[in-house]
Amino acid sequence: MSYEQATIPTHDGECPVHLFTPGDGRSVPAVIFYMDAGGIRPAVLHMAERLSAAGFVVMLPDLFYRYGSYGPLDPTEVFKGDVRAVLGPLMATTSNAKAAEDTEAFLRYLDGRPDVQGDKLGAVGFCMGGGMAIAAAGTWPDRFAAVASFHGGNLATDAPDSPHGYAPKLDAELYIAVARDDGSYPPAMAERFEAALQGSRVRYTSELYPAKHGWMKPDFPVFDEAAAEHGWHEMISFFYRKLRQNS
Repeated sequence: MSYEQATIPTHDGECPVHLFTPGDGRSVPAVIFYMDAGGIRPAVLHMAERLSAAGFVVMLPDLFYRYGSYGPLDPTEVFKGDVRAVLGPLMATTSNAKAAEDTEAFLRYLDGRPDVQGDKLGAVGFCMGGGMAIAAAGTWPDRFAAVASFHGGNLATDAPDSPHGYAPKLDAELYIAVARDDGSYPPAMAERFEAALQGSRVRYTSELYPAKHGWMKPDFPVFDEAAAEHGWHEMISFFYRKLRQNS
């Protein structure tokens, strides 16, 4: 396993990114990892490393780069206090549209790496990152073959950059992992989101997990190991099927 850090210029500044590669000299497909609202921290780095170990170049950008220095945050401590007061200012610096715009720079950087195979990528997002991954794939439809969203919230709202609004532009296949207990993605919203996908004939699978919002994150109080392991199996199998057929 190989780990690197880089700084990528975007339209709005300099975005730090973390890169994990299998480290064996092979050229393999790439996956962009869109973080949750807890930002860059050890647990997220470990998740990106685990995905890379399955045979991918994984890029983990710090989407809060517009804010400046922060953290690393401890979600257990954050959830004990005023979550909005801590995370609100960070989240206000980015959005689905901004993340999709940033993705242009991420793609350009990955295109210049000899260890990245092909021009079709994957994307995975957690919590707020789920919508960002979908928006990125809708903005750059010729570049993404597979998008996975785990406990993504606010996937169908009236916001101009709501993820469901990107459905007509999507060419990627989607895997939507849904928490049974998730106030940020209630059944009515799920129905609206899936109706948009179906109306645009987007290939997708939606799976309901018997868990709470955030179950995949090992440093979240609601972490569910059994559900998370199932999620990892589904994610890696999905990316293998869509990205690694010719590896």
